[in-house]
Amino acid sequence: MDSGLPPVVFIGAGPGAADLITVRGARRLAAAEVVLFDALTDPALRELAPQARWVDVGKRGFCHATGQTRINALLVKFAGQGLRVVRLKGGDPSVFGRLEEELLALAAEGLTAEVVPGVTAAMTAAAAMQRPLTRRGSGRSVSLSTAMTRAGELLATRSADTEVFYMAGRQLAALARRLRDAGWPAETAVCVVSRAGCTDQLSSDHRVATLAEASVLHSGRPAVVTVGVGAAALPH
Repeated sequence: MDSGLPPVVFIGAGPGAADLITVRGARRLAAAEVVLFDALTDPALRELAPQARWVDVGKRGFCHATGQTRINALLVKFAGQGLRVVRLKGGDPSVFGRLEEELLALAAEGLTAEVVPGVTAAMTAAAAMQRPLTRRGSGRSVSLSTAMTRAGELLATRSADTEVFYMAGRQLAALARRLRDAGWPAETAVCVVSRAGCTDQLSSDHRVATLAEASVLHSGRPAVVTVGVGAAALPH
């Protein structure tokens, strides 16, 4: 049945709890016949599309459970069969979500798509800590970065008033050293939030000099690390 929508809809599910999905995202998901979903999406989202076929295409960081080429092929296959396809991504599709590659794969086959934005982990972590990422008069810029490159190199920069590093949970001690090398003073505020938006979310405050201490609390958990103005506690 023609729903008036493109054959593929990319939806940002948000990080963590199912109710972080947007209203538009929930409506589009409810109309799906096939859902290709990421590893970190809340299983409770299945309740919004119980009639759909759910296909796990999860991957974590650069360690693929499902290769990107395979995901692209599945999108093209199901959309080519005339099915309403949802590509359900954790967080926001355009932030470290490999969105470009999947859009290009569809476009190469003449298939159109819609992108529904979602809440990215940096925003959820900021909300959890009640630390605005921008601050009037002191925090005019925000940078979102992956801590690890595809080659396995750990990088840190000082290019914005607030910097948020994704995928850094296993490298917190090393990240602290990289932050110092990048010019962040030892006393700069840092906050770490792991499993942002989930019921078992954990958060902790540190300084660049003490960031390594966060490894014990957040070990083995997806974490975002906020450094600079956006990590500082609000004045009392």
